[in-house]
Amino acid sequence: MTTNHASDLYDAVNDWGPSDDFFLRFLTSMPGARALDLGCGTGGITRAAAEAGCDMVGIDPDRSSLEAARSKPGAHRVCWIEGTSHSIPTGTSFDVAIMSANVVQAILDDTELAQSLRDIAAHLTPGGRLAFDTRDPDARGWEAWTKERSRRTVRLPEGEVQHWYQTTHVDEELGLVDFGAHEVAPDGTENIERSRIRFRSHDRVRALLVGAGLVVQDVFGGFHSEPVGQGAGVLVVIARLP
Repeated sequence: MTTNHASDLYDAVNDWGPSDDFFLRFLTSMPGARALDLGCGTGGITRAAAEAGCDMVGIDPDRSSLEAARSKPGAHRVCWIEGTSHSIPTGTSFDVAIMSANVVQAILDDTELAQSLRDIAAHLTPGGRLAFDTRDPDARGWEAWTKERSRRTVRLPEGEVQHWYQTTHVDEELGLVDFGAHEVAPDGTENIERSRIRFRSHDRVRALLVGAGLVVQDVFGGFHSEPVGQGAGVLVVIARLP
């Protein structure tokens, strides 16, 4: 197992797709935009937007992800910061901000998410916009997280591994889902990374944005502007500061 195994696995499992295209278009819709990627992870979208001319700040609480991001081509164009929304530098302002890859669902507490949204709003310019995605609970995506339905072969520097997700517990009332990310190495060793995320309803997401002083501009059901319930089982949200 290599030093960068976790970030290599993340990048291999989460290869570039329609969501990345959407967020990159969003960030680059204003040439030379001052832009924030909160929860930037290993920085794929962050670096692509910087290469396209955005003045990018990438923030993430996971040190190993940031170390991986900093080691990639074009990383020098980005200001990388370890932390959360509390770590947004004082005095900075942004034309656009994103929270991609369902990072909103990793923030389990509504109070914490509300504070994150307020922190972002406080650093947006008038008319500045925020976009994020979060899985739609009505689509019941956790039901597809089984070995039979999610197993795939992933190529890593040390060889091919088998990877899948397995839901272990669902609290539909609270929207909390526990699951394991399973990985079987070439030598047959199995590793399970256990996680908990939160699914929030369309109405709850709207209420949190309004409470943060943001105006909901659009909510789509997919990354091609599909209506809610008719896309990829997600809520793609665009909000703006009045």
